[in-house]
Amino acid sequence: MARKTTKSDTPAAKRAEVRLPPLSPYGGGLEPDGDYDGLEFKDLDLGGQEGPGARFIDCALRDCGLDETALGRARFVDSVLSGVRGVGTDLSGASLRDVEVVDARLGGVQLHGAVLERVLIKGGKIDYLNLRKSRLRDVVFEGVVLSEPDFGGAELERVEFRDCVLRRADLSGVRMKDVDLRTVAELDIARGLDRLAGAVISSAQLLQLASAFAAQIGVRVED
Repeated sequence: MARKTTKSDTPAAKRAEVRLPPLSPYGGGLEPDGDYDGLEFKDLDLGGQEGPGARFIDCALRDCGLDETALGRARFVDSVLSGVRGVGTDLSGASLRDVEVVDARLGGVQLHGAVLERVLIKGGKIDYLNLRKSRLRDVVFEGVVLSEPDFGGAELERVEFRDCVLRRADLSGVRMKDVDLRTVAELDIARGLDRLAGAVISSAQLLQLASAFAAQIGVRVED
């Protein structure tokens, strides 16, 4: 079967389709290398807890606090994070596969060196998202505000930014393949404008970025 494509023949991202089984409520805390399977974390304050290397399979985290929560190298598979909030959440080196992140309110999230595959990040606002040297494949950002996200040195393949805001984005050293930026409501690139090879933008966005492109190659534009 031919792969579904957009009208410009840019391959569309394979969207996460999470179907959770009946979940058991969980009221405990996090543990390093903990195994969590088929559990619902609801209205819990997990701030400051230590769960590096933990594994979450068929889980839901709903309306939980994640201030300074340590989840480095954690694995999330077939899981949903809804309404989570926090500052300084550490997910460095984490793996997210078939995951939905909905209406998150996060700041300073550390996802550097992480691997995201078939992930949907929808709604909410994330400030200072650190995705340096991460790998994103089949990831969709939809209706989310990303303020000063850092994609430095990351690899993006079949990534879609739909009706979202990219404000002061750092694309230094990024490698892109089949990245769709056409419906970004606000496209503001602070660094790495020359790394847009492999992305598709709209004609309106091209006009918006024209002066920045000109400056990039040393062309002065005068009336």
